[in-house]
Amino acid sequence: MTTKTTRTFIAGLALLASTAAWAGTEVHFTKPEQFTDLSFDQMEREKVLKDFAAHFEKLGESLKPGQTLKIDVTDLDMAGRENPAMRSTQDFRVMTGQADWPRMRLHYVLEQDGKVIANADAALSDMSYLTRINRYSSGDKLRYEKQMIDDWFADTFKTQKNPSVRK
Repeated sequence: MTTKTTRTFIAGLALLASTAAWAGTEVHFTKPEQFTDLSFDQMEREKVLKDFAAHFEKLGESLKPGQTLKIDVTDLDMAGRENPAMRSTQDFRVMTGQADWPRMRLHYVLEQDGKVIANADAALSDMSYLTRINRYSSGDKLRYEKQMIDDWFADTFKTQKNPSVRK
């Protein structure tokens, strides 16, 4: 085998190996402007969606090699209620514990090496969000939603409860 052929062969094997071991997560938000409860401010809304996508992607790192998770978030109702009268440059949310718990609707597809192994709709909610221990800091605006997502992810994909996903 010539040196050029050997290098090409080795590069091809490396690419194949990295593809087979890759586990990834794709997150999409369907009509976020129509979500039940999301910031009025477009920049704040985009930041929140970006943070949710990053959280799902971080959780996806715990999937088995060769698995890909595709998530389509179809509705979001964040913990608390936005109070426009108390707004400054960012959202101000009031948590009362009275029918203001976080909720999310999504559709997911889990693939193993390109073959669909799970495909379902999910309705996430956490009615006890204010009374349970939350592993995220009080400075994390999405701590209640992240905890809810962590619980769903661990239950659905049988991963370790509360994996280390903090930034």
